[in-house]
Amino acid sequence: MVVTYFGIKGLNGRLVFAIAAAAIGSGFQHGYNIGVVNAPGKLIQEWINYTDYVRSNYTVVPTEATITWIWSVAVSVYCIGGMIGGSLTGFFAEKFGRKGGLIVNNIFAIIGAILEGFSYSAKSYEMLIAGRIFIGINCGLNAGLAPMYLSEISPVNLRGAVGTMYQLVLTISILISQILGMENIMGTETLWPYLLAFTAVPVLYQVPALMLCPESPKYILITKGREREAERALNWLRRTVEVHDEMDEMRAEFEAQKATTRTSLREMWTNPCLKSPLIIAVMMQLAQQLSGINAVMFFSTTIFEDAGLSTLTSQYATLGMGVMNVLMTFVSMVLIEKAGRKTLQLVGLSGMFVVVILLAVFLAIKDLAPWIPYVSIVLIIAFVVAFATGPGSIPWFLVSELFNQSARPLATSIAVTVNWTANFFVGIGFLPLAQLLGPYVFVIFAVILAFFVWFTWSRVPETKNKTIEEISAMFRQQSYN
Repeated sequence: MVVTYFGIKGLNGRLVFAIAAAAIGSGFQHGYNIGVVNAPGKLIQEWINYTDYVRSNYTVVPTEATITWIWSVAVSVYCIGGMIGGSLTGFFAEKFGRKGGLIVNNIFAIIGAILEGFSYSAKSYEMLIAGRIFIGINCGLNAGLAPMYLSEISPVNLRGAVGTMYQLVLTISILISQILGMENIMGTETLWPYLLAFTAVPVLYQVPALMLCPESPKYILITKGREREAERALNWLRRTVEVHDEMDEMRAEFEAQKATTRTSLREMWTNPCLKSPLIIAVMMQLAQQLSGINAVMFFSTTIFEDAGLSTLTSQYATLGMGVMNVLMTFVSMVLIEKAGRKTLQLVGLSGMFVVVILLAVFLAIKDLAPWIPYVSIVLIIAFVVAFATGPGSIPWFLVSELFNQSARPLATSIAVTVNWTANFFVGIGFLPLAQLLGPYVFVIFAVILAFFVWFTWSRVPETKNKTIEEISAMFRQQSYN
């Protein structure tokens, strides 16, 4: 008997609980720490300025360039932590398991929250930077482990929608960070450290919730070789004992893996059956980050202010952007199993390409009429809408769909590390480039987006409703042609 929940085949209460346990704690950390530095950014820069001035015994006033540099480091060092966490994904996934890795990973979140929360009272922006590194490690691991766990516990017909849950929670948490960061809530001179330390709260939910969930059945069977335990985990997740077809599929993958050696980094780049999907996975991660989305997420309030809006209006505009990001990610979750991965990715990237060109034009002519700055709000929201349609969620779970169990941890490590590396360069480089090029900085993103539209159209396969074996067979066939 196939269990249904809300009339959806394969969905049930236990699976929903496991999805929530993995996605809410992990996606929340990732999104919250992208958005949390946005609204109180000027307050934190003023604090950095004052701290540096005090350290010089009130004799040297730091230059604007110095403060901008320290602030850019504090924002983007989060991505260095993400690179470290991303590179550790394979190790954590194999050593502790998918669920176990997520639980252990919360240690980094606690350390990061403590350092960030006490940085103000300690008068140390170095503590703030260190805290951002630790929370970045946590988020880098989350970005690899959570989609992997979600993909491996999901029925084939729900794999895309469940994979999108990570991005949905991420966008909701960005919105929450933007709301809490408003100057009439926690975005104040004394409360912003507590705003940053709030990142410890999801730990209190995720750890006990995941303890009640089973480990990934695929990990238990294929990595650990414990068939009965894997079947019990699958019974729990499906809320039925009739899991014979899924067990047969996992056994077949297990037998195939026993006939091969563990996938190495060299094999990943030299084996045509692995190299092609790896290039696709990496390029989709680059498409997500080099599109300019995190430049908008990190610095949207600054962009709106530069367009001529007041600080409060800019914060409300950023809030509207966050709301649309959540709504469109939810729409994407509904459409992903109908429209397919490739279609939504193409629609999203193409929409971002058009919007980013218009954004460059209207920011360049913002002084010609008083209504033009408000067009910037509409365009940035449209940019976020296009991003949420596909490029926001698809790269995170696509890597898990393109690789079998033996190659998945290493492939995920590579893809997530590339994602965070690109994220870092956008974060560290956007403000200096924006100061140098003004609104024409967005032309760079337009060129990049045009390339990724072409790449997606010509190279990315559709994986909707395909099993891992069917996807692997597709790449094997391509390598022989």
